[in-house]
Amino acid sequence: MNLRQILVAVIAVVALVAAAIGSLTLGAVHVPLSNVFDALTGQADDGPLKTIILDLRLPRMIEAFVVGAALGVAGTLLQGALANPLASPDVMGVTGGASFGAILILIVLPDQIALLPVGALGFGLLAAGLVFVIGATGAGGGGAGRLILAGIAMTAAFQAGTTSLMAAYPDRVQGAIFWLAGGLTSNGWRNLEVTWPYLVIGFGFAIALARPLDRLSLGDDVAASLGSRPRAIRLTAAIAAAMLAACAAAIAGLVTFLGLFIPHVVRMASGTTSNTYVVPVSALSGAALMMVGDTLARTVAAPIELPVGPLMVLLGVPLFLYLLRKQT
Repeated sequence: MNLRQILVAVIAVVALVAAAIGSLTLGAVHVPLSNVFDALTGQADDGPLKTIILDLRLPRMIEAFVVGAALGVAGTLLQGALANPLASPDVMGVTGGASFGAILILIVLPDQIALLPVGALGFGLLAAGLVFVIGATGAGGGGAGRLILAGIAMTAAFQAGTTSLMAAYPDRVQGAIFWLAGGLTSNGWRNLEVTWPYLVIGFGFAIALARPLDRLSLGDDVAASLGSRPRAIRLTAAIAAAMLAACAAAIAGLVTFLGLFIPHVVRMASGTTSNTYVVPVSALSGAALMMVGDTLARTVAAPIELPVGPLMVLLGVPLFLYLLRKQT
């Protein structure tokens, strides 16, 4: 890595640490950093502050970290595998499928709200699976263009299903608005208990695919001459991205912009397109931004909690446009 890339990575790490501290100390109730340290090291006395830190804010901070990292990595994998700068989890139909699964639980089965992460994760993976089957079979299957078109069609189909559910149960739509806007909840470790196996698999694949994706960027013919299998790499990367994006949606609802712009920001700021660099730094940057967004959502209008999805756009768009303007 050159000095510029090292500087960007250091900034991402510092931002992540600062965001984690803010997530644990700031909120409707301010908790001094010393109390946070005591609680995390087991030295704090039992009381409300210890409960707030360990049972509410720590799980939420970890969820924000996981969601941000998952979306950042998912966007990187898809943009690298499909050679499309506009690729994001939305393209693979994951977001549309997860939205349908969550709304199905929230509107049709409101008494089974505990199944919401399962519904979002299950339908997100189902949508991605259908995209893979449609895009990878038949003449010319497995190509980037075919997968993108299949994803667009699947997204439209699941969005139509979501809209139909909301129209059929208009009196229950209010309860689904917060999930559609994107946001974390302080319900302990429940969501991570459902999603952690898929997160481990998705991040594991992302690490393993970094170098193969770099070879794929040279072109399918060159990658094949180097011993790679472009079609297998592309499909595996899409599967890993689908797992990560579905898990993120199951935990935090629809946070759509982060997975698109974080990889671009990292590439433009660092001046490299190497996935061995962009994948880990996108994970750190996405996690930091998600933590900042969640902290602002809890504090700007406290005790009212704002959705984090729109805040992601408000935080990300100015930085993205600034870097884009410098590049052009």
